[in-house]
Amino acid sequence: MKRLSREQAKVYVFDRSLPPPLRVAPGEKFILETEDASSGFLRAEGQSPLNRPFIDETWPPSANPVAGPIYIEGVHKGDLLGIKIEDILVAGDQSFTFAARRGPIHDSYQWSEAAAPWTHVLRHEPGRSGTMRDGKIWFNDKVCWPVTPFIGTIAVAPEREVITSIYGQGIGGGNIDCRDIKPGNTFYVNSQNEGGLLFVGDVHASQGDTEFSGVAAETRAEVTLAVEVIPGKKIPFPRIETPHSLIALYNSRPLEHAVTKAIFILMAWLVEEYGLSQRDAYMQISVNPGVRVHIYQMIPDMPLCYTAGVEFPRECL
Repeated sequence: MKRLSREQAKVYVFDRSLPPPLRVAPGEKFILETEDASSGFLRAEGQSPLNRPFIDETWPPSANPVAGPIYIEGVHKGDLLGIKIEDILVAGDQSFTFAARRGPIHDSYQWSEAAAPWTHVLRHEPGRSGTMRDGKIWFNDKVCWPVTPFIGTIAVAPEREVITSIYGQGIGGGNIDCRDIKPGNTFYVNSQNEGGLLFVGDVHASQGDTEFSGVAAETRAEVTLAVEVIPGKKIPFPRIETPHSLIALYNSRPLEHAVTKAIFILMAWLVEEYGLSQRDAYMQISVNPGVRVHIYQMIPDMPLCYTAGVEFPRECL
């Protein structure tokens, strides 16, 4: 199986002009070794995230490294890519989160302790398999939860612009921190260039809804993917298919605009591909208890749009 090493996975832009370090065929499984969002700089409890190269010495910051571009043979501009997340194996030792007067707290007097620069290390405990596939994440000596990994940043290179991996979002994907881009699910996005030019990174070992502080459980990982190609099919925005549901995504501000757009995209999806009438699709959004709204990313006072997803159960199709 082809593999891209961690040292090769430190790109900070979605740029079509970069030489592809890996070429794969449609349906071929491949592995990407990804670095954590701090480019490996934050490893110790209490370490200040300020005055580090990934934040201070470059602009945009040298944060949120991704692997890519991955060239998929035979892909043309406009083709739809179905990126199947086969497996995510997070680092066996630790992940981290940090505070640095970022996110909605800033330099709040009321929340001064939470706003102070601080790195918090989350300990990883492998499960019965001997790996983190069934492992736990320990927040402290008393609080833990199962590892729930997903890909935080996944995108194709834009047709014209060069967009940073930390702030880039839109019809090509990007830093959307969507918890449902996880093993077993498929992420769909239209290619804007020959070869698709896929970028992947920013794996999180776990994350709460909204990622309110702006930092999840950031970790190194090995990601196994395979890409299906659907020639010429156009979708309005990236979407996710799970074994049990359809999820329409949208990025925007304010939040209600992101949710509303995702709902309209989902309704059109149900009508155009599953034969529901417009009336039935519209009414089910309000009455079907399996329809769920997810606020994956909502970080006030950061230059990122909010990521919303609206989910529809397959059993009702």
